[in-house]
Amino acid sequence: MDLIGLLKSQFLCHLVFCYVFIASGLIINTIQLFTLLLWPINKQLFRKINCRLSYCISSQLVMLLEWWSGTECIIHTDPQAYPQFGKENAIVVLNHKFEIDFLCGWSLAERFGVLGGSKVLAKKELAYVPIIGWMWYFTEMVFCTRKWEQDRKTVSRSLLHLRDYPEKYFFLIHCEGTRFTEKKHQISMQVAQAKGLPSLKYHLLPRTKGFAVTVRSLRNVVSAVYDCTLNFRNNENPTLLGVLNGKKYHADLYVRRIPLEEVPEDEDECSAWLHKLYQEKDAFQEEYYRTGTFPETPMVPPRRPWTLLNWLFWASLLLYPFFRFLVNMVSSGSSLTLASFVLVFFVASMGVRWMIGVTEIDKGSAYGNVDSKQKKSD
Repeated sequence: MDLIGLLKSQFLCHLVFCYVFIASGLIINTIQLFTLLLWPINKQLFRKINCRLSYCISSQLVMLLEWWSGTECIIHTDPQAYPQFGKENAIVVLNHKFEIDFLCGWSLAERFGVLGGSKVLAKKELAYVPIIGWMWYFTEMVFCTRKWEQDRKTVSRSLLHLRDYPEKYFFLIHCEGTRFTEKKHQISMQVAQAKGLPSLKYHLLPRTKGFAVTVRSLRNVVSAVYDCTLNFRNNENPTLLGVLNGKKYHADLYVRRIPLEEVPEDEDECSAWLHKLYQEKDAFQEEYYRTGTFPETPMVPPRRPWTLLNWLFWASLLLYPFFRFLVNMVSSGSSLTLASFVLVFFVASMGVRWMIGVTEIDKGSAYGNVDSKQKKSD
């Protein structure tokens, strides 16, 4: 390992990143709280401000992927569709196999200048998580409970609120609902067999109702569906801990632009369309494992400097008082102070490990641990 690689793997560097992220995130969340005063006066101004504040948080994670890790992501797409990316609202359907696939989705949005306004369909519990969850709340993210009878009205209502959103956005949706594992795949294919649906080799059975209500609610506002199929070269298995350690990964992302007019309006027809889409995604993955590449023309969108500049701004603002506090604490010589310092360091260490642990694939969902009746309810 070279000197820079060794430096990137040190816990002190990880602690600095976590401190800047947590401290800046809480400051931004506080500012977002005060922007609520604007909502009854000027809703669109509230939205534009919170798009910029949201970018200050989410771009720090993209910075880790693009600048700290140096991960490369080659986009394979139709050259005629490429100029439209970032200039229109789009529903992004991304496979859900890797720990960092959400980061690759955010990186795609960042490369085309729409990260701040982009949305996801997320579990309701995440709305209560400080920093990321609170940021999502203020940017009108769409939350669901994964219980369709409860979600039918609430998700549709949240989506309808986005029809007059003033910023361009990608609406990222993982139709599989949870990350791919062999155990989940086996259970998912049992459900497919029971429903008379074709088997998938590289994906879980998509959950169609959330996709259908998204298309219905955003029709005539969103221009296209971006079918995104992600994989990594040389059988790499990327992790968030690897990114934090500065490990460079090599991603390939196949992006198909499908005009929304081609997606059926009827819910049953839309469901069948999505199942067919996932059969095609499966075929693309099969070709990738066989040839090492996706169809269409490979392109690399330019890496923008704003994620790095944003992190450097917050680091310069927050690190000096932090290190001064640590120096004063250590130089005091008090046994109680030193013990407190060790305790804080230990708690921070456990906090970093916990933040990494919650991203592990086998902890991503309880999929497969419910009874078969629930699993077949879609």
